[in-house]
Amino acid sequence: MKFEMLENVLTVKDYQKLRTSVGWSELPEQQIETALRNSLFTIAVKYQEQIVAMGRIVGDGCYICYVQDLVVLREYQGKGIGKCIIERLVSYVKEQGIPDTNITLGLFAATGKEGFYQKQGFHIRPSDNRGAGMEIIIPVRLW
Repeated sequence: MKFEMLENVLTVKDYQKLRTSVGWSELPEQQIETALRNSLFTIAVKYQEQIVAMGRIVGDGCYICYVQDLVVLREYQGKGIGKCIIERLVSYVKEQGIPDTNITLGLFAATGKEGFYQKQGFHIRPSDNRGAGMEIIIPVRLW
């Protein structure tokens, strides 16, 4: 399978399509535009003139980064695309690093996808020296 990895050109339309293809909720276009603009790095994977996968990095770019929104359309899963995206995202983070320092690259794995990320070198939390990952969803309302 010959596919093309495009950097920093992910569109709102493709982002929304990939998101909803895996059962994630639709987001307002303005929210997606802002999220993509504020991302450190994005990947869009093109196959036969169609975007079939995406991934992005968010964070501060030198100490803490996160893999965000890694999605491969179901019919293209198991073909090595996700692995290629992760490899490029990790490579990008390494390129941004300050010499002789470490960068933490975190992520939230979808249920059942933990094994994929473990194969790419990620470790499950909690572990002996790291606590559980946590999150809070903050609703934004106009007053």
